[in-house]
Amino acid sequence: MTTVADTGTLKTDRRAVLSWALFDWAAQPFFTLVTTFVFAPYFAASLASTPAEGQALWGYATAAAGLGIALSAPVLGSIADATGRRKRWILLFSIPFLICCWALWYAAPGGAHSITIALFAFAIGTLSIEVATVFNNAMMPSLVPAAKIGRLSSFGWAMGYVSGLVTLVIALGFFAASPETGRTLLGFEPVLGLDAATREGDRAVGPFSAVWFIIFAIPMFLFVPDVPKRAKIGAAVRKGLSELGESLAQARANTNIFLFLASNMIFKDGLVALFAFGGIYSAGQLGWGSIEIGTFGIILTITGTLGLLLGGPMDDRFGAKLVILFCLIVLMICGLGMISVDKTTVFFVIKSEPAPEGALFASLPEQVFIVLGAIIGAVSGPLQASCRSLLIRLAPHEHMTQYFGLLALSGKVTSFLAPLAVGVVTAITANQAAGMSVILVFFFVGLVLLTMVKEKRAG
Repeated sequence: MTTVADTGTLKTDRRAVLSWALFDWAAQPFFTLVTTFVFAPYFAASLASTPAEGQALWGYATAAAGLGIALSAPVLGSIADATGRRKRWILLFSIPFLICCWALWYAAPGGAHSITIALFAFAIGTLSIEVATVFNNAMMPSLVPAAKIGRLSSFGWAMGYVSGLVTLVIALGFFAASPETGRTLLGFEPVLGLDAATREGDRAVGPFSAVWFIIFAIPMFLFVPDVPKRAKIGAAVRKGLSELGESLAQARANTNIFLFLASNMIFKDGLVALFAFGGIYSAGQLGWGSIEIGTFGIILTITGTLGLLLGGPMDDRFGAKLVILFCLIVLMICGLGMISVDKTTVFFVIKSEPAPEGALFASLPEQVFIVLGAIIGAVSGPLQASCRSLLIRLAPHEHMTQYFGLLALSGKVTSFLAPLAVGVVTAITANQAAGMSVILVFFFVGLVLLTMVKEKRAG
């Protein structure tokens, strides 16, 4: 296997690099359309009896998926390292992912089992695509020299962001329509005769995500080189499980990797909560509906893509650690600014007139919120891209998939904590801003731990 250590001999195959990055392009619509901007709001507003119940149920499904990822990703990663092959594992988990995406279409309003279908399809689909991504990430060291890992990681994230933007515009502009007007965000009637009254446009994002994935994941299977087969599955399971225990022990013994995984665990909790509650917060504090939230999502996707274009070269030039530290500082500053905004207030004390009825982003608080959110979008992508490039610089090459499993574990194992803390503080204070302020604590603690990491290769 060629690794990033082979800087003198490794040649970059551009077709393989592009095909690898297309996996992020293929998978992203599920996260953008289902998890965040279209299906999740539809679930809370139209399937659950109340938005609060919908938010709680969606949170339980998210937690269940996170627990499944936490338990399975490191184990499967260790088995894949033992067997050598990664693409067959990606294929194995792509199949339930596609089935779950298609199943979301059947979660119709008023259906006897719609809530169950939606929650199970979302949870299992999330688990499947997240585990598949672990194996896709582990192929990075065989694609480019070490000096270009940061750019490759950012390129993959950028492809995902652009895919999210394109598919969000397609979904909001041509599929999802307002039940009141029957028109989409672009003012069109939904394509393919989709019925706005039964929210067929919102449900169609599931099958749409499946078709998108099938089309654009194919190049990865065809053109990205895989690791040669090393061992049979039975022996690999025993060896993989044994090596997983060794990896956990090594991670604890290696101060750099342990501190990085602990830091990643904490600030990723904050990031999970930020994205989980961002739409809810903007709806409550600014009174935004689906059109405003969808437009806001498009803006964040654009700035996130631009941020990744700058983040990759900065990662390679200054190091992944410095990029992550910078992004965390910006997240804390902008997060503090966002919780200072409501319909008539900016920065806690500056009063402003509310927006006129029906006007889009016409008030000063809305405009400040958008600017701050756009900056958060610009640093969120580089933050996550640099996390995987930093791990590649810290982890032993021969156990790369295992360590990507541990990275997934650290990013998921406590992912319920920040959302839970936000919910508890909000309930105690009856104040959305106070609840969201908890997220800043997670960013700060993660930043402090990261300052102790030395960006050097593990032995």
